[in-house]
Formats: sequence, C-alpha cells, structure tokens
Amino acid sequence: MAQKRDYYEVLGVDKNATADDLKKAYRKLAIQYHPDKQQGKSDAEKKAAEEKFKEAAEAYNVLSDPDKRARYDQFGFAGEQMGGGGYGGGMSMEDILRQFGDLFGGGFGGFGGFGDFFGGGGGQSQRVNRGTDLRVRVKMTLNEIAKGTEKKLRIPRMKSCDHCHGTGAKDGTALETCPTCKGSGVEIRMQRTMFGTMQSQSVCHTCGGSGKRIKEICPHCSGKGLVRKEEVVSISIPAGVADGMTLRMGRQGNDAPGGGVPGDLLVVIEEVRDAQLTRDGNDLIYNLMLDIPTAVLGGKVDVPTVDGKARVTIKPGTQPGSILRLRGKGLPSPERYGTGDLLINVMVYMPEKLNEKEKEAITMLQNAGEHVKPSDSDKSRIFSRLRHIFD
Repeated sequence: MAQKRDYYEVLGVDKNATADDLKKAYRKLAIQYHPDKQQGKSDAEKKAAEEKFKEAAEAYNVLSDPDKRARYDQFGFAGEQMGGGGYGGGMSMEDILRQFGDLFGGGFGGFGGFGDFFGGGGGQSQRVNRGTDLRVRVKMTLNEIAKGTEKKLRIPRMKSCDHCHGTGAKDGTALETCPTCKGSGVEIRMQRTMFGTMQSQSVCHTCGGSGKRIKEICPHCSGKGLVRKEEVVSISIPAGVADGMTLRMGRQGNDAPGGGVPGDLLVVIEEVRDAQLTRDGNDLIYNLMLDIPTAVLGGKVDVPTVDGKARVTIKPGTQPGSILRLRGKGLPSPERYGTGDLLINVMVYMPEKLNEKEKEAITMLQNAGEHVKPSDSDKSRIFSRLRHIFD
C-alpha cells in the first residue's frame, strides 16, 4: 500500500490556509484531473489522474472540517480512529459527489463538469441516496485495550430487499419514468418577481430524486426497498482506545433505499472498570498494601498487570506514600506514541488489634530503642503526598 502524503502537501497549501484557500486549491486540482482532461492519454495515465482526484477530495474532506483538521494537525493520520469518525480514506466517486456536489456551483453542470464522470450524463446529476448510520456500544477490558481486539457482534440492519433488489417495486422491474420530473430527478420552477423571472431547482417531490416511480410496490418490503436483517459484523478495535471514544466503520450501517451509499457504523467504546487497576490516561495505578515487616525489612511482592503479574522488590524502610514505577506496563497510546507506566502506590497496613505475642514484640522493639520515630517534617511530607494521591 502506497504511503499517504500530507494533506496540506496534496492541496499545495500551508498549514495556515483559510477555508477559501482550501476551496480554491481543491477546485483547481479537481478540474486538472477531470477525466475529460485525460482524453488521448494511456490507461495508466487516466488511472493516475483518477487517484489524484480522489486524493485531493480526501484531503479537502479533512482540512475543510474544523474538527477533523484539528485532529489531523495534532495526531496526523492516527487521528482517523479518534473522535467522531474517520478521515474519509478510500472515498469513492459516489462519496465525493454526495459530499462536494455543490462546491463548484452551477457553472460546471452541478459538479464542476463531473456529471458524466459519475454516470449521471446529460449535465444533470441525480440525487445519491445515503443510508442512515448505526451506533453500537462495545465493552472493552483493560487487557483488550492494551492489545487491541476483534469483536464479532450480531447487529440488526436495514438491508436491500432481495426480491426487489432495493427498488421497492414488485419483482424489481415495475418502474416507470417519473411524470413530474421526466426522469431528471429535479423540479425546475419559474417565478415572476419585481426583478424579472427567477428560476429555482429542487429535488423532485414525487420520486425523491430517483427519476423513477413505482407502479406496483413489492409485497415483501411494502415498497420501502429495505428489510430488517441481523448480520454478524467483525469489528477490529486498535489498542489504546478510551472510554467514550467513537470509531467509524464506513458503509457498515443501513443500506440506502433505492440503492446508493450505505451509512456508517459508529462503534462507541465502553471501558469495563477493573477490580484492581485504575486508569489515568495511558498510565495504570495500583494501590499496594504492605504489612509492617515487609515495609521495614524489605522483600518481594507480586502486583497485577494488564496481562498477568509482575514481581516487585521492596526496599527496606519503604515509606507509606512512596510511588514505584514499572515502565512500559501501562497502556499503549492510540496515536502509537509510546506506552504508559504502571504506578504502584505503596500503603502500609496498620493492624487495629494485636495478640499478646505481637504486643510483646512491639514493646521489646520500642524499649530497645530500635524504632526511629519520624520527625515532624517527615510526617508532613508523607501525609501531603498521601493527600495528593487521593484527591
């Protein structure tokens, strides 16, 4: 797979480009790589021009949207899996027509002279239907978030009717040219005003822009062209996602009535709370409770991680409120900028009751003068650190 070029480089603008600068740059490239400009060239040259056209459309799709542009400026192409959805990579000609159909104005036949390029012909572009989006919530454990995972979900979706092939017409053939718009998909109205005769254009109210009208409706879908079906969808979720993050799967939503472009599937991440580890960004926090002998004399203890356990050495005289750090034992960054750490918050368990032998041992230690009391400054330092951790 060819490596993507920087979107600003694709459009030939700098990072401070205004919305007008972006529009002018994209319009120039779209006209340059229009298929009519490629007449007489080889198939390879025509294919290259088509790829340039799509590349420019994808770049404009991102940079013309303030949210997508902000994610791209901060995270680059990794931002595609974040926020409200993807950048629109791999845009089809139908996608481009749907999104940027009015960018070039009427002087270019509705889409800068691209009507024939999309199969519309006749200088009039018919409406391209788009299916509705679907939204699902996916629960993720810390272990799944650390490694990334693939989920298989059974999702009810609106799919094209097999009997009428999505047309809504009986047997898929009972269609006739719309008598209102004569198959153009649009209605043109003339209105006299004080400034003269004005012309307006809108989607045909009879056929909804399809240019066709159903004579006999399909009995299986009641003329809607869509039926409800449950399908198993495989969802690949990258490592490092966070609670509330939304991933967009293009064209995995509901089908469009009468054909067209399917909607998208929006996958909302729901992080399952871990019983032992607390997430703080890409770092993980574990509260380690030590007994007094281990805190005083030192030793080795096991602490949980996202993929098992790790053995930690406790130094003699470890104080409550100490923070031990295991580097690289946290969660990966969704932008692939490294991995967080596991922070171990040391706490010391103070028993509320002692048996006679325990009391005797503590008393002997006290009388022997081997127990060193912390100074007031040490106490202040310890308790201030504890407050900082639990605030």
